[in-house]
Amino acid sequence: MSEFPRTPRNRVKRLPKRAQYDREPVYAVVDSAPICHVGFVQDGQPFVIPTIHARIGDTLIIHGSTASRMMKHLGSGAELCVTVTHLDGLVLARSAFHHSMNYRSAVLFGRGENITDQAEKLDALKAVSEHLAPGRWADVRQPSTQELKATTVVRMPIESASMKSRTGGPIDDEADYALEVWAGVLPIALRAGALQADARLDVSIPAPRYLEVLQH
Repeated sequence: MSEFPRTPRNRVKRLPKRAQYDREPVYAVVDSAPICHVGFVQDGQPFVIPTIHARIGDTLIIHGSTASRMMKHLGSGAELCVTVTHLDGLVLARSAFHHSMNYRSAVLFGRGENITDQAEKLDALKAVSEHLAPGRWADVRQPSTQELKATTVVRMPIESASMKSRTGGPIDDEADYALEVWAGVLPIALRAGALQADARLDVSIPAPRYLEVLQH
């Protein structure tokens, strides 16, 4: 099934024409974001925590320290709401009221589950590494037994989700088009900068090709 069922939980009510429920556009937003925000309620207190993520099929992967209060809660089967947002531009209208943003956002719902199988845990950590820098996992030292013990990995089967976006220029009231005020879009994008080598790096070690690719 390519589309998430529309339910009261994931249905977009405000400007529903901007919403999509197909997995492909939802996952495109998730996969192209370096971080997500995890929302949950613990002992009646709401929390929203930014963290690194990855996706394997219809499952979201989140990892952190075994000492983390958040990770302990996420792995307990708690209900979670995960959001991802890309800001693509500031939409500058002729009136203050009609200023907006061009964006792509996704909201995902599910319950957390601890990954205890060591092979599956390694695969999940590899997915997180490859999500940030494809090719990195094969270059670096793999996690030791002690490091694996110190790391909690949680999967969240994605039960429900939706995606919402805005594109294009400002939409002003008809009478405001006569105002002598500049209007349009200021594009905004997340871009990689120049690589900064570690101070203790052997100068004979070249930057890997996959990092150079990320700069373009």
